[in-house]
Amino acid sequence: MNQTVKQPLWTKSFIMLMVGNLFVFMSFQMLIPTLPPYIKSIGASGLEIGLVTTLFSVGAVLSRPFIGYMLEYRTRKPLVLIGAIALLAITVIYPLSQIVVIFLLFRFVHGLAWGWSTTVNGTAAVDVVPKSRLGEGMGYYGLSVTLGMIVAPSLGIYLFQITSFTNLIYISSGLGVIAIFLLGIVHYQTPEVVKNTKREQLKFSYLGSLVEKSSWFPAFITIIVTFGYGSIVTFIVIFGEERGIDQIFLFYLFNAIMASLSRPISGKWFDQRGPKGLVLFCTFITFIGMWVLSFAHSSLLIAISGVLFGIGFGSLIPTLQSWTLSQTPDHRRGVANGMFFSSIDLGIGLSGLVFGVLAQYVETGTLFQISSLFLLIAMGVTVVEGKRRKVLRHQTTS
Repeated sequence: MNQTVKQPLWTKSFIMLMVGNLFVFMSFQMLIPTLPPYIKSIGASGLEIGLVTTLFSVGAVLSRPFIGYMLEYRTRKPLVLIGAIALLAITVIYPLSQIVVIFLLFRFVHGLAWGWSTTVNGTAAVDVVPKSRLGEGMGYYGLSVTLGMIVAPSLGIYLFQITSFTNLIYISSGLGVIAIFLLGIVHYQTPEVVKNTKREQLKFSYLGSLVEKSSWFPAFITIIVTFGYGSIVTFIVIFGEERGIDQIFLFYLFNAIMASLSRPISGKWFDQRGPKGLVLFCTFITFIGMWVLSFAHSSLLIAISGVLFGIGFGSLIPTLQSWTLSQTPDHRRGVANGMFFSSIDLGIGLSGLVFGVLAQYVETGTLFQISSLFLLIAMGVTVVEGKRRKVLRHQTTS
């Protein structure tokens, strides 16, 4: 009995692209928790501190439709390198901004560059991964995103506490330089349909390049789950201070370990059985992890919640990305990737705004419990949509 030979996944290009993207995320994500205290130190008001996140998210969402449109007719390598170089340039000039308004302008431009880079890199990864191993390949690629989101913020906080903001920028910039080198040696694979498409053949529509209709549903679920998760990103350090827990880094550590260990399993699950059951499982585990965290008064429960988040949320985001891309035509992958990452930015950005207001009235542990309800909503919507599609398929075949 002949067995189908697996197409190679671990090519040099895939490895370099994945590691290069990890350094992009590390360079960027280590600044997220440190920019608000820095801008506060140069005289920013509470509103202006909030704008650090808001203006960045606006910039990222605004840029993605344009780069998604460009990815329908442009080769990958120049776009990848432009994004990485732009991120590095903005990072380097942050210490020069001693005026709050100028700093916020830099932050908006940083968002534009981030929207560009994440959209292009994710699309380039899809082009390199064999279609038969899309779930597995994008699962591993998503590990570079997840590890960057998990490890880098705690590293940034640690460096901010022991050294100056300028030295932190030097380290972040160094990671950015390594990212550019690694991304520069990747052999990119632009789809033939993109190579054969001329700009003159395409009509740009901002809305059409913002939303990919064929894969809108997993992007919608992404908004809901990241809205729930956003309270963790914003308040976990404050939560540790409230509860007197010094080892809050254990949450990030075990999160990263379990996300790495579970990724091969979740990727193969996606390829063999599809996304819906996996999304429900990962969302439920994340929900449990959020409640364990909300009751934590010790390092042990912090570590346990990190384990649950690593298994749940660590697999959920790449699964949602793979689901989005699996429903998208090849020439629209750039648009779909942009829509997916905009969903993350929109979910987390709105979460910070809403729960930031709510945090004035409730204890942080209670805030986590309230935000966990959005994970249940995501599960419910996924079940309903699955049943609706099943009915439609039945009506079509009968």
